[in-house]
Amino acid sequence: MNFGNSRKLAVDFVVFDKIIKDRGSVYAVSLGRVGGRDDLKKFLKQVHNYNKKFRHATHHSYAARISKDEAVYETKGDDGETGAGMVILRIMQKQNFVNTAVCVTRWFGGVKLQGDRFKHLQNATLYGLDKSKEESIT
Repeated sequence: MNFGNSRKLAVDFVVFDKIIKDRGSVYAVSLGRVGGRDDLKKFLKQVHNYNKKFRHATHHSYAARISKDEAVYETKGDDGETGAGMVILRIMQKQNFVNTAVCVTRWFGGVKLQGDRFKHLQNATLYGLDKSKEESIT
């Protein structure tokens, strides 16, 4: 339920590229405003087509929260990175972002990161949200 203390993005679409590098893997985070399923599909397509390099990424994990009629709807996707969508979604919930989609893109570097991948997903999500938020919207 939306209690009127939600936060929204200050931009329609933004990409922060190469924000984390670890053992050959590279991370980027993309954020966008969304108001429904069609907007989310457009956002994910925009991320995939951002440039040629993004089309060849290993994973595009995402989460979205949409506020409509006093309810908040949530969705997530891992794209082969098990548990990644939930990590992103939990951060969005804690910071109470709505009408927002976040996609963390990873290019696998050949070395498994084990639990560090979750830390990188969290840090990428936090970085993107902190860099592109508005103040609380009521």
